[in-house]
Amino acid sequence: MKYETVVGLEVHTELKTKSKIFCGCTTEFGGDQNTHVCPVCLGLPGVMPVLNQKVVEYAIRVGLALNCEILQFNKFDRKNYYYPDLPKNWQTSQYDLPICLNGHIDIEVGGKTRRIRITRIHMEEDAGKLVHSGNTISTSDSSNVDYNRTGVPLLEIVSEPDLRSGEEARAYVEKIRSIIKYLDVSDVRMEEGSLRCDANISVRLMGEEKLGTKTEIKNINSLTALQKGVEYEAIRQVETLEDGGTIVQETRTWDDSKGMTLSMRKKEAENDYRYFPEPDLVPIVITDEQIEAARQSLPELPDAKMARFQAEYGLSEEDSSILTTMRETADYLDEAVKAGADAKTAANWMLGDLSKMVNEANITFADAKVKPAQLAAMIELINKGTISGKIAKKVIVSMWETGKDPQTIVEEQGLVQITDTGAIEEIVKQVIADNPKSVEDFKSGKGKAIGFLVGQVMKLSKGRANPGVVNELLQKHLNA
Repeated sequence: MKYETVVGLEVHTELKTKSKIFCGCTTEFGGDQNTHVCPVCLGLPGVMPVLNQKVVEYAIRVGLALNCEILQFNKFDRKNYYYPDLPKNWQTSQYDLPICLNGHIDIEVGGKTRRIRITRIHMEEDAGKLVHSGNTISTSDSSNVDYNRTGVPLLEIVSEPDLRSGEEARAYVEKIRSIIKYLDVSDVRMEEGSLRCDANISVRLMGEEKLGTKTEIKNINSLTALQKGVEYEAIRQVETLEDGGTIVQETRTWDDSKGMTLSMRKKEAENDYRYFPEPDLVPIVITDEQIEAARQSLPELPDAKMARFQAEYGLSEEDSSILTTMRETADYLDEAVKAGADAKTAANWMLGDLSKMVNEANITFADAKVKPAQLAAMIELINKGTISGKIAKKVIVSMWETGKDPQTIVEEQGLVQITDTGAIEEIVKQVIADNPKSVEDFKSGKGKAIGFLVGQVMKLSKGRANPGVVNELLQKHLNA
């Protein structure tokens, strides 16, 4: 507790435009290496970039969703540095006049809400990808370069150093990812590199205002790696200072196999990049009408949807938070309610049986094999007494496996609940006759015995007896 961790994040998200930011090459993930390229994105002599207007539109939407000011006059700059994945030896980015400034989002960690300031959002082109011969840089004898990703449009979202732990850093990126997914401007798949981040980490004595010397963990591509990397680096820096050492400003990488950060290179200062305005691109002028059109196009965002789920559907804060993290999940619940389902009942099925099946299939609720209207229809069968909740658990599995509607499955498999009191009474009498010990236990005050008897009735009826009627009849005959 003697030291405080200070973290600022640079979140990079690839935009899902069909073509790259300055040329017509596809942005599709995968493909044979170095096939999604042309003279423009390879930076060959004599070529001229042409800005993809969709990138500007998407940037405005993200800026508004993250509570930013949209800079109506902004421009591109050249960021000069040498690295093998950068064919031009410069990156077309934005420096002093980015498209978005001064935003914020709120995160909740440990029951406390904290506001994290966003310094800027700027547009830029992505670099290529180094393909190492080993699992990591440190275990590789050689590296090749795949330029397919070069020129894919990127937004870089830069936070203020307001985060104080690996857990907060994770919550911040989760929130950013959720909002961008809602906007449908990126698929935010960290495993494919379309969302990744750099973490700037320093430590300082508690109560101090001056920031310590920071190190940067580059290209983090999972939430777990982010949290672990921040936590490890904070401990490493504290131990260095306690041992009388000094922190060196450098770029480091997270080695997941070793569970530690490793030094890559000395960290460049801002003036090392020799920024200057991009001479081949004119400044961007954004009108009030464009901003307003983008504002009107924004969907209901996670925080607003979460508040509505609590107010309108009566869901708990915890359930609402889980159900609104991914837009596909929230949309599924809304569709089920529109189809006639009770919101709380549908939410319970989604958080239980359906979530298990979705997770096991490694898909989202958008691709769930049980559609919202089918879930609503099954809930209606339960409400009408056609099937019990126990039978419904079998029905939903069959719905998932076959795609059939619940009514069809119930009819084909003979799963209609027995509500005829006479038929259930005969089963109850048989169970009482076959289990004299449990009957004796019940009459001697052992209340749990009736649970066993209920189970036996349900077993004989193959789960089809109405549980309410079963309990009523057992009480009647046992107390006679």
